[in-house]
Amino acid sequence: MSADKWTSDHLLSPASRAIHLEQRRAQLLPLADDLRRLAREMDAQLKEMEAIEGDLPGQAKLRSWRVGKPLFKAADDVEQVIADLISFNARFQKAYEELPQQREEKRRRKAVAKAGQQPEAIESGSTGAVPAQKQQEFGDVFDGLRKGA
Repeated sequence: MSADKWTSDHLLSPASRAIHLEQRRAQLLPLADDLRRLAREMDAQLKEMEAIEGDLPGQAKLRSWRVGKPLFKAADDVEQVIADLISFNARFQKAYEELPQQREEKRRRKAVAKAGQQPEAIESGSTGAVPAQKQQEFGDVFDGLRKGA
């Protein structure tokens, strides 16, 4: 990259996106681990603190949980950033790299079908004709009947 900063132009190629993801993962995973370690230590320390005069039963435990919760959430949020970057890469690939190829394939199949060289794998719906077996079964009861008449 030209400098330490990434730009949107860098994220247009699959290789650059992969490099970006790995760099961010290398930066963020240690931060998330450190936050989670710190949150566990703080949680343990808060739970060991004595109740404050005037606390109701269980209030000290509830207070320690409420105070420590944001640290755990911060660690979860940092890990979510990595998941969001992975999601971005997958969506970009699907929407901007694979979609044009899929549409071209669809246009090609449509052109082949329109030209009358329809592959046997694609079958059209029923034509409205009564199958021969049904015709024999019911005789000529349905002869002369027309749709909408």
